Amino acid sequence: MHTRCPVCGLKFEREPGYFLGAMVIGYTLAVPVMGAAILLLWRATRWEWNTILIASGVALLPFVPAITRWARVLWIHFDRGVDPED
Repeated sequence: MHTRCPVCGLKFEREPGYFLGAMVIGYTLAVPVMGAAILLLWRATRWEWNTILIASGVALLPFVPAITRWARVLWIHFDRGVDPED
């Protein structure tokens, strides 16, 4: 991740732990993806729940980088909207 925006110069990493709030957003984005994978696997395979949970976790892995990036972007937008002066 860049330290500053190449277009506007916004400093992304403001202080240590700045993106902890993005973890909540990332979790909120990941739950529907994993829920959809659980539902699809359950309806398509009728496997046991332990197998479905493991398989849906593996199915979520390719989406993790995108979810992390989207969560950080949403967190920056939220933070800039609440406290634009920093």
